[in-house]
Amino acid sequence: MSATAKLARRQRAIPSASKARLRLWLRLLRTAREIEADLRERLRVTFDTTMPRFDVMAALAREPVGMTMTALSRQLLVSNGNVTGIVERLVQDGFVTRIADSRDKRAIFVRLTSKGAADFAAMAAAHETWVNALLSDFDTADLETLNALLQRAAQPQHLAET
Repeated sequence: MSATAKLARRQRAIPSASKARLRLWLRLLRTAREIEADLRERLRVTFDTTMPRFDVMAALAREPVGMTMTALSRQLLVSNGNVTGIVERLVQDGFVTRIADSRDKRAIFVRLTSKGAADFAAMAAAHETWVNALLSDFDTADLETLNALLQRAAQPQHLAET
């Protein structure tokens, strides 16, 4: 084999930074999807609920006075239509209530009912336990490092570059 062929072979064996970043991106996606699929299944089996319902209830649990539908959809990064359907089912199940804004009749606030808050507290505790178990191979130093690296990757200056 010629020296040029050997060099080309070695260069193919050493991944470029660009290829390594692409593999990292794919690994992040795959890992997040696998963890999310596991959590979705646990929520379904244990609480007969879905991840979108859990997410809506979590957002409302952080805002005990309630949120407008628009604020809720913005926080969850989904359309108003998606949120409306989920909220409608949560209202029917007694987990969420709608409240008209006294200042703006067009605005509707939604918030957890006492039943919704109690049920969500149980779901949130289980969810935390499940996430803790799924990521138990990472010690505190690993978690801090991963969080710092992912935070750095998500900085606006990185996301704006193309």
